[in-house]
Amino acid sequence: MTAIRLLLVDDDPLVRAGLSLMIGGADGIEIVGEAADGSDVEALVDRSRPDVVLMDIRMPSMDGLTATERLRARPDAPQVVLLTTFHADDQVLRALRAGAAGFVLKDTPPAEIVDAVRRVAAGDPVLSPTVTRQLMQHAAGAAADTRRTRARERIGALNDREREVAVAVGRGLSNAEIAAELYMSVATVKTHVSRVLAKLDLNNRVQIALLAYDAELLEELEEDGH
Repeated sequence: MTAIRLLLVDDDPLVRAGLSLMIGGADGIEIVGEAADGSDVEALVDRSRPDVVLMDIRMPSMDGLTATERLRARPDAPQVVLLTTFHADDQVLRALRAGAAGFVLKDTPPAEIVDAVRRVAAGDPVLSPTVTRQLMQHAAGAAADTRRTRARERIGALNDREREVAVAVGRGLSNAEIAAELYMSVATVKTHVSRVLAKLDLNNRVQIALLAYDAELLEELEEDGH
């Protein structure tokens, strides 16, 4: 089995050393580079071709948000996991909208950080429905109505089955759980998820979940008694 190629990005050398120590010894993960600022990330990605970038969201020259936006705009972009000190934060939400696959808190136990890297490399987001809801509540405000209107317009491009799958992704269900609930094969679920991503011009499941929350599809589900 090919090792997951990981790039570490944090402006604090002690944090980088700690991450390198605790992740470097994990089976199936190879640290292929380190950077102290977001401005160095693109060049390092070109050289080291990581599968996953584990990156601090706050750095002095170029922050993790800007670096994430630049990376995820590239073809064949690596997955990005953000390191942050806050559960609910505007910058975290913006980075997730830009295509980050999730985030972990800096005080997360080492084994959970390793698990997050493995999950993201396998295509699974590192974001629980509870945390997604916290983020959306944190972001609610004057722009919420505009976001809801735009999100519902975009969701309108989906057929009924694709919409059901999008809502299930927003609830944090895995492909296997969606398959069981909607009576379809896992392969069919994967096909629907791929179509949703393509139709809505999104690049991961986290963005599907955020769009479902923006459109208030999950609130409707709760009101219907699901």
